[in-house]
Amino acid sequence: MVVTSLKLQDLIEEIRGAKTQAQEREVIQRECAHIRASFRDGDPAQRHRQLAKLLYVHMLGYPAHFGQMECLKLIASPRFTDKRVGYLGAMLLLDERHDAHLLITNSIKNDLSQGFQPVQGLALCTLSTVGSADMCRDLVPEVEKLLLQPSPYVRKKAILTAVHMIRKAPELSSVFLPPCTQLLQEHHHGILLTTMTLITELCERSPAALRHFRKVVPQLVQILRTLVTTGYSAEHSIAGVSDPFLQVQILRLLRILGRSHEESSEAMNDLLAQVATNTDTSCNAGSAILFETVLTIMDIRSAAGLRVLAVNILGRFLLNSDKNIRYVALTSLLRLVQSDHGSVQRHRPTVVECLQETDASLSRRALELSLALVNSSNVRAMIRELQAFLESCPPDLRADCASGILLAAERFAPSKRWHIDTILHVLTTAGTHVRDDAVANLIQLIGGARELHAYSVCRLYSALANDISQQPLVQVAAWCIGEFGDLLLEGNCEETEPLQVEEEEVLALLEKVLQSHLSLPATRAYALTALMKLSTRFRGDNNRIRQVVSIYGSCVDVELQQRAVEYNTLFRKYDHMRAAILERMPLVERGGTRVEEEEKESNKAAQLSEAAAPVPAEPQASKLLDLLHLLDGSSGEAPCPPPQDPPPGGTLVHLLDLPCAPAPPAAIPDCKAFERDGVQLNLSFIRPPETPALLLITVTTTNSSGGDVTHFTCQAAVPKSLQLQLQAPSGDTVPARSSLPITQLFRILNPNKAPLRLKLRLTYHHLGQSVQETFEVNNLPVETWQ
Repeated sequence: MVVTSLKLQDLIEEIRGAKTQAQEREVIQRECAHIRASFRDGDPAQRHRQLAKLLYVHMLGYPAHFGQMECLKLIASPRFTDKRVGYLGAMLLLDERHDAHLLITNSIKNDLSQGFQPVQGLALCTLSTVGSADMCRDLVPEVEKLLLQPSPYVRKKAILTAVHMIRKAPELSSVFLPPCTQLLQEHHHGILLTTMTLITELCERSPAALRHFRKVVPQLVQILRTLVTTGYSAEHSIAGVSDPFLQVQILRLLRILGRSHEESSEAMNDLLAQVATNTDTSCNAGSAILFETVLTIMDIRSAAGLRVLAVNILGRFLLNSDKNIRYVALTSLLRLVQSDHGSVQRHRPTVVECLQETDASLSRRALELSLALVNSSNVRAMIRELQAFLESCPPDLRADCASGILLAAERFAPSKRWHIDTILHVLTTAGTHVRDDAVANLIQLIGGARELHAYSVCRLYSALANDISQQPLVQVAAWCIGEFGDLLLEGNCEETEPLQVEEEEVLALLEKVLQSHLSLPATRAYALTALMKLSTRFRGDNNRIRQVVSIYGSCVDVELQQRAVEYNTLFRKYDHMRAAILERMPLVERGGTRVEEEEKESNKAAQLSEAAAPVPAEPQASKLLDLLHLLDGSSGEAPCPPPQDPPPGGTLVHLLDLPCAPAPPAAIPDCKAFERDGVQLNLSFIRPPETPALLLITVTTTNSSGGDVTHFTCQAAVPKSLQLQLQAPSGDTVPARSSLPITQLFRILNPNKAPLRLKLRLTYHHLGQSVQETFEVNNLPVETWQ
């Protein structure tokens, strides 16, 4: 039984009627076999019908590559029905990856040259879809002629094809400059809209075109003013707004032309004010025009009053009932907060109200903007609002909110006590969501505020007694109780309510932390060390502390076991030195970058080793030096001279010895590697004394210009005899005129001390342009490799 081929409509019905995927595949495979047989027979009358069915099969996701050559045959056919299906098939089945698409170049050229408009439209659509750079260069004369054809139908498609040509072959931009100037005289809506798109593409890709079209800014201003005042045509109006699509496109073009150009910006200031005040905001079309107006005002060199008006428009958007408009307003205000901080501050209450939005994307944007609005004058009020939001915010926002509050408090804290209270509130509310360095920062802050030691330990003890589930809070509280436990017992802190605490209560609380299943190993280590320090702070019997410490001598956790064994040794063999070893920790100064901290640590170690060199020969001092050896745990340094006359009776493993570092090397001078339009890249160098073959390069990128530097990446290369490791940068954005640079660390290993050659590639977006620079740093100091 011979099964005849189906018509397109019957094929669609049968595929839709398939109850399983296997039935669908069976129908398609059977019909594809008929289509192949028809192609082999070469029946020209059936070719376009068979290809139409094959295109439907392709749209369902099944392979249809065997129909590519049939598309070329249909395109070459003189019949319009064949050309229509052939061009559609070419757009669906061909692309630049297949060489077959080049075979239709002559057919497209012939069809563009004939005067039948539907065929010209088909050829232009196909060229703008699958045209490669070579095809665009070959067919640019035909498209240029069609730009000035009397038919609007053909001209619209020719203009859009020119946009595709410029994207594929930017060197063709100069060909389309004269026609664009003539097309601006047109009054047809479609031609004007596509012309604006073409000019925008030209200006973004060619500096010469940008200079050329800045001369027509008055003409563009007049076109837009006509749209705003008298309207264009009723058929292109939406909700009473005259041709919003054309208005938006003109505003985008004006934004590009006025950027960093005083004369062009001056010519459009009055018009932008008119658009901003006369546009109806009751519909989405009017809101879209106002939003583009705001973006244009902020990008050009507009007057100060106009910028305030733009921010006020965004403030009105925040009150809109449409969530999408509120989201756009929050995102735009976040972009403007660096350049127009004062204007955005006026809308701070409305922004804070947006924190309570149920939509997660809105509340996240409101949180980012609220954190950006914090400054020294409003830090108390804003942190209070953010703390209230932290208590009820969704879990996915809690980490960002907590980190933002900590950063704002560190930057704008009016007093140390307020700073400590703020961090304590964050740790109490969302301690598990804070950054890893929150514990170290708070310990540093409390240690440096001598007058607040009693106040801090009382507050932390009360917080720990109420909740031991927040691990960062427990760690800070354990450290503080261990350091200042004697102040806790005195209870003479005048800034808080009197707190009467007994020694047994404090010890019981720390034991509770040690035994809690919620405690992390690091938290238990804090608590164990706190108990050990309290053995010198409290006046009572230390038997309870010794019992707890001895229990952890056989703990499964290696860190806790090591601490417990060392502390037991202190009790048993070196009890007479326990008070000196467990005295309060000195204040450690905070450094900047990690490299600077490493350098400071090595310098301090060298000074300590020099100071510790002339050690007396008494057994007591020798024991103290050996025990200090246990409290450091450094390795890889030069060995210190052994203590003289060690006493009999057992020695400890030197786990905590003070490192004996060599003298710090001479500083290597910094060098400037790159500078362009306010973007500067500086290199600073450090060679660690313990590994002379290692060079640490800190790359610091600053921006003193008026535009943000975004999507910044820095890549490096060195000769094969050297080993290079690039660490992750601190960010990819440098705000305009900002003191917040991007830093990145390079680690270069040069065991043979070969002359250092460094090649850098920088990629970033700045002032509306994409910048890529590749260069070799020629002014590296010789100290970097000798």
